[in-house]
Amino acid sequence: MTGYGRAVATVNGREFTVELRSVNNRYLDCSVKLPRALSFAEEAVKQAVKAAVSRGKVDVYVSLKSEASEDTTVTLNEAVLKGYLAAMRQMATQYGIVDDISVSTMSRLPEVFSVEKPQVDEEQLQKDLLEVVAQALEGYDAMRHTEGQALDADLRSRGNTILELVAQVEQGNAQTVVDYRARLESKLKEVLAATNIDESRILTEAAIFADKVAVDEETVRLRSHLAQMNEMLTAGGAVGRKLDFLLQEMNREANTIGSKCTDVKLARIVVDIKAELEKIREQTQNIE
Repeated sequence: MTGYGRAVATVNGREFTVELRSVNNRYLDCSVKLPRALSFAEEAVKQAVKAAVSRGKVDVYVSLKSEASEDTTVTLNEAVLKGYLAAMRQMATQYGIVDDISVSTMSRLPEVFSVEKPQVDEEQLQKDLLEVVAQALEGYDAMRHTEGQALDADLRSRGNTILELVAQVEQGNAQTVVDYRARLESKLKEVLAATNIDESRILTEAAIFADKVAVDEETVRLRSHLAQMNEMLTAGGAVGRKLDFLLQEMNREANTIGSKCTDVKLARIVVDIKAELEKIREQTQNIE
């Protein structure tokens, strides 16, 4: 399901910015991008996302800015510096090289400075980060809730459209049997050149045809599946995968109905039913 959430907060002197973006995906695929100072917290962030999101490709971006002084200490390593100076002066004297030694030159040499940073409490830092992640997830959920309401209305509307089309199929299917009997009787009269036709034979043939084209079982199951879809939407929660399976069953019923409909008009209605089911399938990809 698509979604976006963002939170910026300062916790214990550090400013955290957390952004979550998600697009449709059959399963949960979470990717976390953290600054090096927070790399140890990657798994904890993934677990926080997993607890709140069950499906979708989720990308999490985190940035960190320290507002308070970190008390980083930089000291001159005099022993190393003296060693460099002595070696350079010897090189200048021995080989006649111009002595252009400068502070900027010396500062770029390895280990001239020693940098000491204060010990970081990773456990506390992770706790602070997860606090901001939770805030971003709240915004993410709020956006998904709004989108979910729109999806709910759309799916129910398409379900009602299918029910109307199914009613047309049922009505048309009954008329197809009546028309078939009339055509059969007319042809028999024409072939036999008689007005006294065995009524039982016509009834038998019509019954056989009616059984072949009967879609009652399929339409009943299709109605039941649509009712179940509405129940799932009402119950809420992570129903995306259940809807995927339910749609497979609905498509199966629609295909069977299509194979039994010999009338062109009914066949077109079945195509419309399939088109609505495909639109529902596309929308369910946005549902967890």
